[in-house]
Amino acid sequence: MIPVVYDVLIVGGGPAGSTLAWSLRNSGLKIAILDKQTFPRDKVCAGWVTPAVFEELGLDVDDYRQGRTLQPIFGFRVSRIGQREIDARYSKSKSPASYSIRRSEFDHYLLERCGAEMILGEKFTGMRKTDDGWLVNDKHQARLVIGAGGHFCPVVRAMGSKLGSSEVIVAAQEIEFEMNEQQAATSPIEAEVPELLFCEDLKGYGWVVRKGNFLNIGLGREDNHKLSEHVAIFRKMLIRQGKIPADTPEKFHGHAYLLYPHATRPLLQDAVLIIGDAAGLAYPESGEGIRPAVESSLIAAQVIEQAQGDYSQASLMRYKTELEARLGKREGKEVMDYLPGWFKSSLAGVLLSTEWFVKNYVVERWFLHSEQAPLVTDRAG
Repeated sequence: MIPVVYDVLIVGGGPAGSTLAWSLRNSGLKIAILDKQTFPRDKVCAGWVTPAVFEELGLDVDDYRQGRTLQPIFGFRVSRIGQREIDARYSKSKSPASYSIRRSEFDHYLLERCGAEMILGEKFTGMRKTDDGWLVNDKHQARLVIGAGGHFCPVVRAMGSKLGSSEVIVAAQEIEFEMNEQQAATSPIEAEVPELLFCEDLKGYGWVVRKGNFLNIGLGREDNHKLSEHVAIFRKMLIRQGKIPADTPEKFHGHAYLLYPHATRPLLQDAVLIIGDAAGLAYPESGEGIRPAVESSLIAAQVIEQAQGDYSQASLMRYKTELEARLGKREGKEVMDYLPGWFKSSLAGVLLSTEWFVKNYVVERWFLHSEQAPLVTDRAG
């Protein structure tokens, strides 16, 4: 079989992969996206997307909401489990602080508009070096391969990384379901105000997010020891408080991701770039992965175009440089990591009960990243 030849083969059709293809749509390069699943596909995610991401993606809000869930957010209700709740709200006379989306719809929308050739329903089985790049699955020749397959990206594994063996992951379990008429009518969760509940030991947080008639409930922890037990306790607590229906399903779906400061995965090698969750780019405080995934793709697109066909490691190194300029260097431990647990717990108890801190740091900086202007490149338009 004569292999099909692509300039860029993107492995993974999520937001990172589709954003890269969209950013390169006018580059003249032959681009394809390979994904083991067909779209739309189920993807459970709390799914809040800030206006900055919409701007970076060049999305029209009115167009997107046609036939899709787009829930405006005008605040967050924040607490440490067992402590009083603090509302950080924004005026409805202004633009929403964020939006809740359903990932099955969001990812499909981005994929459909990206302009790349689709190779869907085909699993990545391997790649081998050739004189002009890589041969993927023994039938797709690519001058440049992009790893965009999420936390368990097979391209990262093909580069020789031992996924999970020495990584400090965040493990999460969540569920999303459509409420029936009675559940929707009696739910105390405000669609415009998602709830964030930090664990008592500060190793993670839970959330309850309403998206129209859909309810998303989840818990993520950097310490994944007995995660299912933590989730079961969290679910029962929410039922006891009347926040979620008593018949909320017990089986939650699991996934994992890496926080940017703790990730050690390679970002590139000759004729290979890694973007999005595959690279471990989630924000350390909130665990959000969509915005850093999108921004890594915008940066990668510029580097690819400027490489002008030279996809050597030296030529692609600018990707790492630009990513660090945007997200910072991976420093490993932070100052708070050296403080004793009792001190951090006491400090958090004070701060998470302070309205000023909750709104200006927890919400504005940790979850919305309002201090950082959108990354709008000359390809995003």
